[in-house]
Amino acid sequence: MALEIVESCVNCWACVDVCPVQAIYQGSTFFEIDAHKCTECQGDYAHPQCASICPVEGAILLADGQPANPPGSLTGIPPERLAEAMREIQAR
Repeated sequence: MALEIVESCVNCWACVDVCPVQAIYQGSTFFEIDAHKCTECQGDYAHPQCASICPVEGAILLADGQPANPPGSLTGIPPERLAEAMREIQAR
């Protein structure tokens, strides 16, 4: 069981201080999670603390590979609406 931080991480450091088991460390290009230390906060918190503070949708994956913060979960903007808005902006 372990979460994973992927390359969309912006190295904001928010997750480092909230990890109760100090499983997050600076990798070569973005933060990474030590799979041997990560407990997904089970027994400590209801939700993984790194994902609860991460400002980037899709930057942290759950053990099953699904994003902890899927598209639209932080902004409240459905992915379809965001794509439509981006097309409108780019067309200007």
